[in-house]
Amino acid sequence: IKGNDDGSVSLLAPDGKVARTVAKGGFEAGGDRSIFFTLLLLVGLSAVTVGNGFFKPNISTIVGSLYDQGDRRRDAGFTIFYMGINLGSLFSQLLCPFLADNVGWWAGFGLAALGMLFSWSLIQFDGGRLAGYGEPPVRDGPDRSLLIYVCAAVAVPVVLFLFWNLMGTQKPPPGAGIVGYILSLSIMGKVLFGTFLVSVPAILVWSYKAGDSREFQMMVAAMVLIVFNVVFWTLFEQAGSSLTLFADRNTDLSIFGLFSISAGQTQFFNAFFIVALAPLFSMMWNGMARAGIEPTIPIKFAVALMGVGAGFLFLVWGTKFAGADFKVGIWWLAGLYLIHSAAELCISPVGLSMITKLSIARIVGLMMGVWFLSISVAQYVAGVVAQVASVETVGGQVTNLKVSLDTYAGVFWKIGIYAIGIGVILFVLSPLLKKWMHGVK
Repeated sequence: IKGNDDGSVSLLAPDGKVARTVAKGGFEAGGDRSIFFTLLLLVGLSAVTVGNGFFKPNISTIVGSLYDQGDRRRDAGFTIFYMGINLGSLFSQLLCPFLADNVGWWAGFGLAALGMLFSWSLIQFDGGRLAGYGEPPVRDGPDRSLLIYVCAAVAVPVVLFLFWNLMGTQKPPPGAGIVGYILSLSIMGKVLFGTFLVSVPAILVWSYKAGDSREFQMMVAAMVLIVFNVVFWTLFEQAGSSLTLFADRNTDLSIFGLFSISAGQTQFFNAFFIVALAPLFSMMWNGMARAGIEPTIPIKFAVALMGVGAGFLFLVWGTKFAGADFKVGIWWLAGLYLIHSAAELCISPVGLSMITKLSIARIVGLMMGVWFLSISVAQYVAGVVAQVASVETVGGQVTNLKVSLDTYAGVFWKIGIYAIGIGVILFVLSPLLKKWMHGVK
């Protein structure tokens, strides 16, 4: 399939000659989807979602509990922890797409399941290394463990319903505005946004009543940083959508002309750079802390936002060097991921550490949940941003590569400028946030 400048589509014979041309508007793409296998996939995703809800907040809280309050090594420790996360991502981004493409989707998902089983065994049979960490708080009254497990089992079909509803949600009509967008959200979108918008002020009200003025101001600082975290991940998560599609459509995926990788495997760069840079960042934070010049948490967040913007602008620069096939070299995309990975190390592990530092002790786990909820909201919004960069396709193939390249370059330029601007705003606000943090480094 080859797209033409006038919007028509040419069907090419094996020898490359045009066998037939279909005028713009005279074609459509469709297919049948098995309800049974779709349901099976969504049940699996629902179970993974609920399980992740237990895993992510708790494992991060355990890491925080390994360090005493005020221990300057905490940011470095979370950076090492984050390196471990991305070590798993490094292998998954290489192996899962390879298995999915060459063996079948079942093999890719199966490898992910084996990885989770191995991870569970490390926690379950830790040899007592984590004894005393991550224990439930001492409380009066009956044991609530059974209730939690029952609620988790009930949550699986609830999440399944949300996924099913999401698949049937229609896009808002052009010109619907913000009201039309909100009304057209799936139930999942409304639950995500609603929970986030309610939980942030509700927790702050509770903090005002339950804590002293110092604790309240620290919680306000944490919530402000969480809001900026939404912005960062909205832009960063283009990696799983518009950036992957850009890799597929407008990137030469050959490595030194020796072999090629798939578009999905380009996300390997992010995990690779995280693993490579994390030890350096850990040493850098420790060294700067000893020298008394470590940036404050708000400054690190601001640098992260400006970094994600710089990454997009770097790729836009690369589009100026696209070849006659309207494709850029893969190293431009790798450069973007290098910049984005450095930015990620300035916000994600630092943010996890920040939550354990600024939160009132009784609700550290809850605040960790809000942190991850902010990322979920961002990933949902990221999908909306990716739609802005969407281009016309037939059977998954782009009809006009030049239009595709120009569209991506225009959207990425705007994202880069906005990200840098928001980072500057946070940089200006950082002295006030530092004051509210009451000496927390």
